[in-house]
This record gives sequence, structure tokens and C-alpha cells, in this order.
Amino acid sequence: MPIIELKVEVSLTAAVAIEELLAEREERRMMILEDKPSGRAWVTGYFDEAATAKSAWNELAALFDPEWLAGEPELHELADRDWKESYKAHFKAWKFGRLNWVPVWERESFTVPPGEAVIWLDPGMAFGTGNHETTRLCTERLVVFAERRVARGERLETLRVLDAGCGSGILALSAAKLGFARVAGFDNDPESVQVSKENAALNGVGDAVEFFVGDLVSGLAGRQAELVLANIQADVLMRFTKELIGAVAPGGELVLSGILSRELEQVQGVFAAAAPGWTIESRVLGEWSDLAMREEV
Repeated sequence: MPIIELKVEVSLTAAVAIEELLAEREERRMMILEDKPSGRAWVTGYFDEAATAKSAWNELAALFDPEWLAGEPELHELADRDWKESYKAHFKAWKFGRLNWVPVWERESFTVPPGEAVIWLDPGMAFGTGNHETTRLCTERLVVFAERRVARGERLETLRVLDAGCGSGILALSAAKLGFARVAGFDNDPESVQVSKENAALNGVGDAVEFFVGDLVSGLAGRQAELVLANIQADVLMRFTKELIGAVAPGGELVLSGILSRELEQVQGVFAAAAPGWTIESRVLGEWSDLAMREEV
């Protein structure tokens, strides 16, 4: 079955603003692709029909600043093979610590190093590769958290990990692959929860992670974990500060991402005021940043 590819060139300087807009709209069919060496960027999307692609673009473009556009929308019909190949051009394997994130099309050729684990990434739109800065910031914190707890003599299978706003499930699945046995993830979008379950099955951990539908009130209610991960927009994080901090078990850690670097100071101030005495660290990767908070006991 052919796939319709939508591609529109936009200003590279507008990429972050467009990415924020896509996130606010929870847009799963379109994404930003950047080629910083050439100074170019595109909005791309994949649809079943040309009419659907045009309608989706017109709805999104109505929210654009005219200066963001650098070209006209182009539609191309791709055979199934061409569509999959287009993903291969952008999505590559990467690793941090002992965890590898590898596109599923490399499954036959990729050799998992001894003692390491792998997450197989479906080339479909819903999963992505984890290469986005916000996801990488969270996954790297997850790996370091695991290493630190093992060094302290703790068993990962006894520790709880909670992925708040799990999206396609990459953080929760990464935790399961590292050896955490008490992992849960939730999202307010039932489709995201279903995708997370499918990705868990793809990686052979369908029974190892609990995925469920919930928001930052219902999803966190009555739950605590030694590690709480939340890769969500900064304004949402700040609205639910109390709930997020309350979900951290004594001596546990809260990792927040989805924070633009220009928003970091504000977000840090809000969470520091809500959790006095907690240790707070932050990092910046590209245009994005994170916060890692630990309650010292």
C-alpha cells in the first residue's frame, strides 16, 4: 500500500518553535527533520491519503508565523519499500552505557555486546529512535541511576520505575531492559498506551512493564517509585509539581525533561521551592535541558 509523504522546508531557526507546536498539539503524524550543517530543516509527515495530508498541513500551517516557511508543501507517493528506506536515512543506532537503541531493520546484522542490552526500534512514526535531545537526557539519567544503585549493592529488580507521560514507551522499556522489574508507564492518550504495549511486545518485555491510561493526577495517585521520569512540556511539569514530587519514594530521584534551555531557570526555581533540601542537577543538550532531583535521606 503506497504512503503519502508530506515535506515542507522551513527555516532552521524556527525548528524549535515548530517542534514545541507539534508537541503542544500532540501531533504524531508530522515531525521536524534538521540538517544543521546545511542550515536547512523540513516538516515531514506520512499519511494514507493525499487529502488527509493536505488537511493536516493546512490546519498546522494556519498556526505558523509566515517567516517560518521556506518553501511550499510537496506531496510524494511512496511505495512501502521507499517509505521504510526514508526512515533508514534518518534513524541510526546509538548507545549509552550498556544500553543500545537499534532500528529493527538492523536486527539481523547487529551484535549485542556481552553484558549489554538492546531496545529494538520500529521504523514506524509512533516510536522514533530516542535520538531527540529530551529523550536522550532522560535515558542517560536512567542508565546512570541504575549504575549508581548497583554500585551501592542494591538489586534493580527490587526498585520501582515510573514513566509519567510514557508516549511510545521508550523510557519504561529501557528501564525493563536494564533489569528493573517493577516498571510502569502511563499516558493520557489511549493510543500512546497501545503503541507502548506493542513496542513492549516487539522487545520481548510485554509482561515486564505495566502500561495504563492516566494523567498526572490519576496516574500518580497512590503510586511511588525510586525513580520517576517525566519527559513532558515545561508548563505541564510546573502545573503538577506537587504530584510529581509526591510520587518519589523516600531517597528516590525525579528526572524531568522536555524543558527548553531558556525555561530551565524558571522550572528549577519552581521545583526547588516545592522540595527544599533536595539535591538538584541540570544539563543542557542542544536547545533542551533536564533536571534531576534527589531527596537525601
